[in-house]
Amino acid sequence: MQRESVLRVDLTRGAVTEEPVPEQWRRRYLGGKGLGARYLYEELSADADPLGPENRLCFALGPLSGYLPGETRYAAVTKSPLTGGFLDSYAGGQFPLALAGALPNCLAVIVQGAADEPTTLVVEDGAADLVPAENWGADTVETAEAYPDASVACIGPAGENEVAYATVASDAGDHHAGRGGVGAVMGAKRLKAVVARGDRPEIPPAIEELRERTDAEYADHATGRWQAASGTLESVEFADEVGALATEGWQAGRFEGSEGVGISAARDAAIERERGDDRVPGGFRVDTEEGESVPRGATPISLGAGLGIDDFDAVAALGAACDRLGVDVIESGSAVSWTVLAAEAGVVDETVEFGDDEAARELVERIARREDPLADALGQGVAEAAAFAARNERGGDGADAGDTDLSGEELVPTVKAMALPGYDPRGAEGMALAYATSDRGGCHRRARPVEEEVFHDRSRAETVREVAEAQTARSVLWSLVADDFLGDVLREDLGAEWLRAVGIDHDAASLARAGERIWTLVRLFNAREGFDRADDELPARLRQAREDGAAIDPAAFERTLDAYYEFRGWGRDGLPTREFVTTLDLDDVIDAETPLSTDAPAPAGDATVPDDTQTE
Repeated sequence: MQRESVLRVDLTRGAVTEEPVPEQWRRRYLGGKGLGARYLYEELSADADPLGPENRLCFALGPLSGYLPGETRYAAVTKSPLTGGFLDSYAGGQFPLALAGALPNCLAVIVQGAADEPTTLVVEDGAADLVPAENWGADTVETAEAYPDASVACIGPAGENEVAYATVASDAGDHHAGRGGVGAVMGAKRLKAVVARGDRPEIPPAIEELRERTDAEYADHATGRWQAASGTLESVEFADEVGALATEGWQAGRFEGSEGVGISAARDAAIERERGDDRVPGGFRVDTEEGESVPRGATPISLGAGLGIDDFDAVAALGAACDRLGVDVIESGSAVSWTVLAAEAGVVDETVEFGDDEAARELVERIARREDPLADALGQGVAEAAAFAARNERGGDGADAGDTDLSGEELVPTVKAMALPGYDPRGAEGMALAYATSDRGGCHRRARPVEEEVFHDRSRAETVREVAEAQTARSVLWSLVADDFLGDVLREDLGAEWLRAVGIDHDAASLARAGERIWTLVRLFNAREGFDRADDELPARLRQAREDGAAIDPAAFERTLDAYYEFRGWGRDGLPTREFVTTLDLDDVIDAETPLSTDAPAPAGDATVPDDTQTE
């Protein structure tokens, strides 16, 4: 069965309606990221307040949700309160599977408006209902426990207090749509939770056969073997080995205590191996003073090495506290790092130090609840914290704060106001490019060339091609909302065989074109919000040499950025040209507010994707 509708939830009116998705949109944007981006572009004005009732929050599925092996996922798509630009964030586990079963005809739930009182959305049997939320103020685990017969996606105190990097937690905090502040959007709308009751969609025999074959291919794939062995925790040792592990506020690329927070420590601490959906192992479940938790790779990287904490139990407990509060571990680690460095510079009056897990946890609690002026500023990101410190009359050694360079990126690097995860791109040109051109801000999931480039020399052209093609492919796979790791198996035809199995006629060429269309549409959305080439720059902190001398060469990076835009077929200003937009059938999104390139079109060469000869 094809999913052909969206469920629209208007919290202001207290109304829930179902409406068809235009057939052309379903073909061109598929679902997930692509369809969410199309609705956002259509329905938001450029000046829409991310925390205002006019913003949209899409809980988006894909045309293969419930069918693919691996972990069923959903995409949370909205305008980010952290960056002011496009945001898509993903989470797996039981909730998206229950959502897919509860709404068998729907590709997305689109939430708009804002409720007067805390509200919960309950979906089951193809319908939805809005009910009062009885648990406003509860953390994410407590909220999930209130619905033992259902799967729950909810916010904790951080979302209720509109922290700009609050998460949406599912499966009692085991999974999070983590980056960019989707939880803050829920909090502003006074939507405490989405409660889903549904079973996996029935799988036809032909699809079951395809599932078994794909699952076997994944088990034999390098990514599948890595995931089965370590989840994502082996990333700590990998990053440390190659000198890309951002340590103690990005001051070093290696962490002496990495073994204490990596895969071996996780195995020793685990009470069981969490079982992922459909024979794909999950992470290691550990018991902490905050309750049981499943630390992911970002936990020991951002809260361990990033904060100089080398005790796995302490890192896991800090991660579990973030999970219960509903706050992003990467952004939280960056906020604490910034505070340590700012305190060392004498520009904030705090006692937190690297290696002090108790002080870090206390600060994260304050941030989630916005308990004081500094915590309130940190809750809006490190750039706002820097502005707060600069406004403070006290500076280092009693000097005026204006005498000290307090820009957030000088202390902790960000791209488009989003803190970078723990892979240090100094010495890894492709990772630097991937961070800079990521459409949602500092993100390592759009493309992750660091996994190969640290071992092999690459030309600039090879680097650019790898990054751009990964971004395009993931735009497709995240519109199908495929499991992040299973996507490596689907890369060859981008899921075309799977789509044909459910009656959607695409081939690899048409899907590549769809990926380019989706990536470009998001670029247009961000351009309409004022983003341009200047926002694809790397922060000054990364142009400063690490202890080992590694740094970003600004002139070389500018040449790489030029080559990237040329490969994309965009102008040197980083904006799509009108001609290129037309080739992607995006003319219908262009209006007076859409900035387009004023440069002569960069020669596209072999950057263009194959033409889609099928009628749309």
